[in-house]
Amino acid sequence: MDLEQLRAFIAVVEAGSYLGAARALNTSRTTLRRHVASLEAHAGVLLLENVRQGVLPTEAGQVLAKKGRGMMQEAAALLASIREVGNAPSGTLRIILPVGLPPHVLTPLFAAVRGAYPKLHFHCRFSNDPLGETLTDFDIAVHFGEDAPEGHWISHVVLRVREWLIAGRTYLERRGTPRTIEDLKQHELFAWQAPGEDGCVWRTRKGAPFTVQPALVATDIHFIRHCCIAGLGIGLVPDALLTDPGLGPDALVPVLPDMVGQERPVRISVPAVLSEIPKVKWVLEHLRASMGHLHQGAEGGRRRPDAAVSPGATARAAGPGGGG
Repeated sequence: MDLEQLRAFIAVVEAGSYLGAARALNTSRTTLRRHVASLEAHAGVLLLENVRQGVLPTEAGQVLAKKGRGMMQEAAALLASIREVGNAPSGTLRIILPVGLPPHVLTPLFAAVRGAYPKLHFHCRFSNDPLGETLTDFDIAVHFGEDAPEGHWISHVVLRVREWLIAGRTYLERRGTPRTIEDLKQHELFAWQAPGEDGCVWRTRKGAPFTVQPALVATDIHFIRHCCIAGLGIGLVPDALLTDPGLGPDALVPVLPDMVGQERPVRISVPAVLSEIPKVKWVLEHLRASMGHLHQGAEGGRRRPDAAVSPGATARAAGPGGGG
């Protein structure tokens, strides 16, 4: 497929007219029409249809536009990075992360990678949906997900975090500790919303869904944790089981750990076209190893579920650690 023809077609679709696309690409409408006509000839189907306001993609054109945007992004990312092949990691590595990862989890990871590659600089950005961002805007994505992303990706599960209910000890002493899932209706509930999921639908440890009415739904894990630390309610969040700096082990305690929650895989994904670039390939391996060690350390200090809060026994409970 001719990338210039594809570029012209996508520009027309996004602009809704040949005139708008010509202005955006600083070219002539005649050139764009020729590119689109050639693309339609190769495809053997009509890709655009004229309407009163301009042009609209046909059903086939919609499919091509959706897939074609990804192809254009991959091509742009590849051309921008091939000059680094064969060199030691340097320049700027762009990493996109899910909103709400606590700083005390990220800091040791950054220190480890920065120490290994001192010539490399980092640009980290947070997103509610890391994989929903434009491919040309990042090199590595860290995200939650059981399945690898669709399309051309290199993707690895680097650790699994426990998603469960947590609450501040002061809240439970004031409002009481839930004994059953039904008891949750009498409490202030806070829900983390994963990309593409409904924050009002929670799951039992056996995987059965049930519906709640949270007082707060947020994409930021850390925000929900701090609401729980402040004694405002009970939150469902992923938890890396690392103690929050400045807090004692009893600041937060698990609630109904044998009844509510699941494991959340944490993945590192890289567009396949970038996987052999030194700054991506080497740092990816380093991150995988560092996150694995971090998880093993947390697993070593994992509490048994029977250490969780039970009615009348809040003083004996041990608290969960930092969000994952």
